[in-house]
Amino acid sequence: MAEKMATRAAYGKTLVEIGKENPDLVVMDADLSKSTMTHEFGQTFPERFFNMGIAEQNMYGAAAGIALSGKVVCASTFAMFAAGRAFEIIRNSIGYTGANVKICATHAGITVGEDGASHQTFEDIALMRTIPGMTVVNPSDGVSAEKLLGQVVAFEGPAYVRLGRAAVPVFYDETEDIRLGKANVLREGRDVTVIATGIMVAEAMTAASQLAEEGIDVRVIDMHTIKPLDEEIIVKAAQETGKIVTAEEHSVIGGLGSAVSEVVCRRCPARMEMIGQQDTYGESGKPEELKEKYGMTAADIVRAVRELY
Repeated sequence: MAEKMATRAAYGKTLVEIGKENPDLVVMDADLSKSTMTHEFGQTFPERFFNMGIAEQNMYGAAAGIALSGKVVCASTFAMFAAGRAFEIIRNSIGYTGANVKICATHAGITVGEDGASHQTFEDIALMRTIPGMTVVNPSDGVSAEKLLGQVVAFEGPAYVRLGRAAVPVFYDETEDIRLGKANVLREGRDVTVIATGIMVAEAMTAASQLAEEGIDVRVIDMHTIKPLDEEIIVKAAQETGKIVTAEEHSVIGGLGSAVSEVVCRRCPARMEMIGQQDTYGESGKPEELKEKYGMTAADIVRAVRELY
C-alpha cells in the first residue's frame, strides 16, 4: 500500500477516459472544478463541460433537464453543498424523475481538514440513501473509484458518488473484480469482522494486521456500495464471526453503521461497535490529527474490536 492517490484525482482522470468513449457524457461543476478535478474534462471536452457558478441548486436542476433529454451527467461540487444545499432539488428533480444524473461529490468527511466544520459533512450518505432509487457509492482508493465510476456512468438512473480530498493508500490492483452492490472481502478472518467504507478501509487493514499479532483473526470487508447494500456478505459475516465493527468517515447515525445494523437486527443478530463521527461537528485542523481526535483511526478500530471480547 505504498502508493497514495485521492479518490477525487481518480475521478478527474476517469472522467476524461469515459468521455473519449461516451459522447453523451456531460460534466457540470459549481465553480470548484480545480478542487473536484473536473477541470481535466473541461479542458479536453470544453463543449461538454459547464461551470454553473456558485449555484448548486441551479446546477442540479439543469443537470436533471440535460439528463432527461438523453445525456448522462456527472455534476460535482463539495459534498456539503451537493447533499446539503441542493438536497431538495436532488430529491425532486433527480430522484423523483429517475434522471440519469451522477452526483459526484468531493471533499467529504473530516479529512477536508482545515476547511473546518462548515465544510466537513458527515450527513451526506444518510441523506442520499433515503432517496428512493438512489445508488450510493463510497470508493476506498483510486482503483475502486475508477472502476465503480465507470459502472455508475454505464447504468441508467441517479447515483451519489462520495469522493475524498486527501490522498489515501491504493491497495487494489487493476485486475481485481470490483462491482457495484457487491462488497469485497479484503482479508479473511474467523473471530470478528470489520466492515469499512471509503478511507476507513485502509485503517481497517492496518488494524487487522495489528490485531493478528494479538491472535485475533479479523475479516475485513470493503463496503464500497452503501445502497444497494450487499446484505448476504453481512449475514455471512454475522453468522461466521458473531461480532462486527463498522468503520466510516461519516456520522454513525444514518450511514454505514446504521445500514449494517438494519440488516443484522433483521436477519442475523450479532454484537456490534461503530467507528465514525459520534454525533458531533468537526473543526479546523490537519486531517490526520482530526481523525485521531474524532476516533477514526486504526487504533480506534483495534479498541472497538477488543471491546467485543
